Amino acid sequence: MQQYSTNSTYRYRIGHHYYTSTLIKSYIPHEKLIPKTINHLSANCSTLNIIGEIPLEINVNGIKTAIIADVTTNLVTNLILGSDWIQANNVCILTPEQRIMIRSRGKEVSTPFVKPPLLNYPATLINHITLPPFSGKIVEAKVQPNNMTNVLLEPNPRLKNEALFTVNALLNIENRTIKISIINATNRQQTLSEGTKLGIVTQLSSTIGVTIPSNYLIERILEGKACKELIPEGKGANKSNKLNCNNIPTIASHGKQHQCRKCYQHFDTGNELFKHLRNQCYPEEIRQQINKLTEHISDDKQREQIFKILWKYGNYLTLVNHQKLI
Repeated sequence: MQQYSTNSTYRYRIGHHYYTSTLIKSYIPHEKLIPKTINHLSANCSTLNIIGEIPLEINVNGIKTAIIADVTTNLVTNLILGSDWIQANNVCILTPEQRIMIRSRGKEVSTPFVKPPLLNYPATLINHITLPPFSGKIVEAKVQPNNMTNVLLEPNPRLKNEALFTVNALLNIENRTIKISIINATNRQQTLSEGTKLGIVTQLSSTIGVTIPSNYLIERILEGKACKELIPEGKGANKSNKLNCNNIPTIASHGKQHQCRKCYQHFDTGNELFKHLRNQCYPEEIRQQINKLTEHISDDKQREQIFKILWKYGNYLTLVNHQKLI
């Protein structure tokens, strides 16, 4: 029976709200693996590939508990204790007290929750930059820690109020520096000084999957309302500098929405335009990049899913072709 102790920091997580089954990652040494092939649906709707099951013994401060765990190849952490372990071993999760408690044969023990280390750090602009109207630029940002290689970037929401846009992205750090694409979506020149906070980078860890802005639905740009929503009135707003919707080529009327920018052919739907771009009018440079970015994916279904995403946003690849994509 495989043994684990809660005294080993970060060796396990408790997922009672989302996981009914206890899960363990396949690269951890196992004994008595019983092969089986099923799929679990995780909390974020991705699929967990199960290759078998093993008996586990979990030692919580001297009290031994047992459970049958599913072995998976693509778990984001070493071990997740599911609701099956919680119910079978009478585990009490005391959230206000930040601890778990187990009673067994008249004995009661508890162990505290462990707070993860700080994983978020600011990304600040290295050099003073000036962005012309309706333009984009690759800029360098400084990240303080020197022990990270890959990070998730979440843009600074204050930049969006000035119609300066960056994207949530997975980036590679070199010499404490990351490269970020930033777009000025206004009809006026904008300047950012050295040290401007461009966003927050999150260290990749077993507890982090994605970053999603909490006000995502509010931030969506609606047709015909981009100028009003992106630059608020009031303090710090300059009415004379507001965007003129008629000057933005990307906010088109309904009749011009589905038009190829290269051959100017019109289409009835966005899907028809997308197929046309993929088959004919995307530059050869983008085609080569997409093939290069996906050539390492052996699973045909997964490769096709990534293909669709990359083709949909193919134009952006020209801004990030020097970045390391993981």
